[in-house]
Amino acid sequence: MLIRSRKSWEIPEREATPEAFFLNRRDILRGLGAGAVASLAATQVLAAAEADPTASLYPAKRNDAFKLDRPLTPESTNAHYNNFYEYGTDKTISAAAQQLEPHPWQITIDGLVEKPMKLDVDDLIKAMPLEERLYRHRCVEAWSMTIPWTGFSLAKLIAFAKPKPEAKYIQMETFLDPKMAPGQEMPFYPWPYIEGLTMAEATNELAFMVTGAYGKPLLKQFGAPMRLAVPWKYGFKSIKSITKISFVTQQPNNFWQQIASNEYGFWANVNPAVPHPRWSQASERILGTMERKPTLLFNGYEDQVASLYKGMEKLPLYR
Repeated sequence: MLIRSRKSWEIPEREATPEAFFLNRRDILRGLGAGAVASLAATQVLAAAEADPTASLYPAKRNDAFKLDRPLTPESTNAHYNNFYEYGTDKTISAAAQQLEPHPWQITIDGLVEKPMKLDVDDLIKAMPLEERLYRHRCVEAWSMTIPWTGFSLAKLIAFAKPKPEAKYIQMETFLDPKMAPGQEMPFYPWPYIEGLTMAEATNELAFMVTGAYGKPLLKQFGAPMRLAVPWKYGFKSIKSITKISFVTQQPNNFWQQIASNEYGFWANVNPAVPHPRWSQASERILGTMERKPTLLFNGYEDQVASLYKGMEKLPLYR
């Protein structure tokens, strides 16, 4: 008899939010209730679906290999609590983020690849096998949420790009357009936003290129039309609204690393034992419930990613 040990981040299927609850758009909108916030959320949901040429691809089939240890955060909560510094420094940027124009949108792939290219994001999305994954998201600010992301494995994109053997890192860059994103007029930030991973991290099974959430194309405040999700790292590593992907030999000097390297380093792995210089990372506040839970090493994904860091156990992998 095969005895299967449950992984640290898994829960029984019976405890997961029923798929029909959040895949049915009408039920989502009905559940938002009355009031200005609900009205805004409903408008954004419908606008995202109607304006996106890839809308017919959603909802994608859920990959049941990726489960959660807690219920999904309601979309109405996630859609109104966002970090997106291009549109402001507080969490209530959802209205401002509607200035983002995710179509048409070009993606540049360059650096150490067989053939540099520029392609339309909608063509790229249509060429990739979309799936839904339930992921945890842990912010460096010690709050967390859970999301049903839709997208495709970053490894699939890397295979499509055909990087050369000497490529050691993948560097991603967001758009630069202060007219569309007023926050980029703030001169003390090193725009555009840049993030990066080692090639080993980027080809890990968890690294995910996100194109949708809650069974439809990404809302603008989520980082439309395409963003990254690396759930074992703090949220600032999951760059939004990507326009450029480069394969390089040198470790990227990331956005927050440039601002405060003593607080935000390249690795940014979730580690309860390594505090931020200004606060503890031992626990996290769950959005929507305000419950506090102990923080798990690698955000609960230790089984999948710990091998990437063998020999580095004594280093402060938060930084």
